[in-house]
Amino acid sequence: MMPPGLMISAPASGTGKTTVMLGLLRALAEDGMKVQPYKSGPDYIDPAFHRAAAGRASFNFDTWAMAPQLLDAIAGQAKGAEICIGEGSMGLYDGVATGGQTGFGSSAETAKRMGWPVILVVDVGGQAQSAAATALGFKNYDPEVPFAGVILNRVASPRHERLTRLGMERAGITVLGSLPRRGDLTLPERHLGLIQAVEHPDLDAAIAGYATFLRENVDLDAIKAAARGTDFPVPQALPLPPAQRIALARDAAFSFTYPHLLEGWRSAGAEILPFSPLGDEPPAPDADLVWLPGGYPELHGGRLATAENFRAGLRKHAETKPVHGECGGYMALGEALIDKQGIRHQMAGLLGLVTSYEKRKFHLGYRRAVLQSAMPGFAAGDALRGHEFHYTTILDEPDAPLAQVFDADGNPVPETGSVKGNVTGSFFHLITGETS
Repeated sequence: MMPPGLMISAPASGTGKTTVMLGLLRALAEDGMKVQPYKSGPDYIDPAFHRAAAGRASFNFDTWAMAPQLLDAIAGQAKGAEICIGEGSMGLYDGVATGGQTGFGSSAETAKRMGWPVILVVDVGGQAQSAAATALGFKNYDPEVPFAGVILNRVASPRHERLTRLGMERAGITVLGSLPRRGDLTLPERHLGLIQAVEHPDLDAAIAGYATFLRENVDLDAIKAAARGTDFPVPQALPLPPAQRIALARDAAFSFTYPHLLEGWRSAGAEILPFSPLGDEPPAPDADLVWLPGGYPELHGGRLATAENFRAGLRKHAETKPVHGECGGYMALGEALIDKQGIRHQMAGLLGLVTSYEKRKFHLGYRRAVLQSAMPGFAAGDALRGHEFHYTTILDEPDAPLAQVFDADGNPVPETGSVKGNVTGSFFHLITGETS
């Protein structure tokens, strides 16, 4: 039986829902509850923060990319939990224009499918009773989306809180908490959003502070009582591993891998062999596959360029066995990477790709890729679903294209990925194959 759950969402990004999410996860865990965190949408940074807060691995739900059977399998990861808490992406109803084979990818879709009531975190700065009109609009926009109430954020004074609560009372909106404005409750960010959890100088203390702040200003008992859920059939299997022994790059430069993929690989019996390119560690010589995830290689170009053991081991592996890179991993497999200062750093040279972070261009969105060549775990002709998020510009890409790539509306995307010998790479992060 699926435990009850809630969706923490907001009218827009930047309203404080991540702080609420982390504080709530930790506060419930401190109360002795087994809490299963989730992230709605294609985010590969927040789940690590969730895990640090709840002590339990967090997984993504993605109603655009994932077929129903995969969503069921991910729901099954809540086995043994007492409550599920999901964090939305962007605004509650924000998604893509074209649903296609599955949904539109909004947090509202996830909440509706899971039966989780929404707690809307509303930034009430610069308004009072008017905030109720926003909340009422979100509540009524889709009556099929369950709605628990609101948490008021960035409240300036007791008078401000009183006026705002009056508006919510008039609109029939339940207020589950009121958070005073505090400038020290923001998490550090960089160009892809939050810094990685492993980079935070004192993450546990920060999350403990969020939990204390939540306890002082929200009604935890009312929040727990609002949780609801939907039962699901026996879970299907998570995605299968692309090899038996997988050498996985894992450090501050390479860390963006969706948790459901790693869990699927492990549960099917694959061995994951982590190594650190920044530590100049080569991949395990007996690995069947080397997988370089996305991350921030553009911040570590100099160290990667001098990591001779890493590069030699990678080249040796690629002579006879497959290597795959995603986004930052793809960049590291190329000929060169040009950093923000315009300095050119030699990369592994397994692909001819030359990328520049100096010439920044924003790339963001869902991707559907139809493979023109095989890549680890998939055959030519297979269709994959994923997500692309980076600022890097391709200066040279002389190798054969890996796939035909399209955005969520079916428009062609020029970043096709590359294939050369046993080496493949793409700028999109794999979420699932369409048959998964």
